[in-house]
Amino acid sequence: MAMPVSWKKRLKNLLFIDIKTVAGAPSYDELDERIRQQWSQKISYFQNEEHWSVAKWYDNRASYYAEYGKIVCIGIGGLYWDEEENVFLKVKTLANDDEEALLGEFINIIEKYPPSELVLCAHNGKEFDYPYLCRRMLVHQHQLPATLRLSGRKPWDIPHQDVLEMWRFGDSRHFVPLDLLAAVLNLPIKPLELTGDQTSLVYYQKQGMAKVREYARSSIVTLVQVYLRLLGAPLVKDQHITRLE
Repeated sequence: MAMPVSWKKRLKNLLFIDIKTVAGAPSYDELDERIRQQWSQKISYFQNEEHWSVAKWYDNRASYYAEYGKIVCIGIGGLYWDEEENVFLKVKTLANDDEEALLGEFINIIEKYPPSELVLCAHNGKEFDYPYLCRRMLVHQHQLPATLRLSGRKPWDIPHQDVLEMWRFGDSRHFVPLDLLAAVLNLPIKPLELTGDQTSLVYYQKQGMAKVREYARSSIVTLVQVYLRLLGAPLVKDQHITRLE
């Protein structure tokens, strides 16, 4: 089924992204003393939830926070159409142990788009991916690209999209993992092999950058199909998905 022109126009400059984050250091003991003290203080508020040591809390949760974690991989996806109006998806990943270089590469990509036209889309992007990217860019003294200069803007003035927000329907307390959302919507997609809290372990203890990249690629495919289903648009056929490095 051909996609209506209205859908194509809406999706033309939409870039799907998914960041994969890990703890900023291989272990709590390898942290800078100031950061280690701050982490211990932060976790003191949560230790009653799990009987974990401060070090285990770091291994399992540091990647969630831009102040204690870092980005090692960014999945990117874009839609395009052939002459017969069939929709295709191209997925690629940026990965680098050097976060500063990784973010620079990502900035170069998004700055190729007119900032007034580019729209990003992620799952929980407004509370995780977008602010995390901005914070880590500033840590490395990168100038924020125009499309990510979000500080001080009203929520309704931010053009970027978020499939979790679409699913919430105004219920800001409701959180649903991307994989669960795909299952609830009965999408013909394989379950994701990792979860966010496993990424750091795979990266540091199993030297698993290749697995992290595959996780990012799979996440983008799931993200795109969930987004299209929520719009009521046709899904991308599996044979029309190109997975690049």
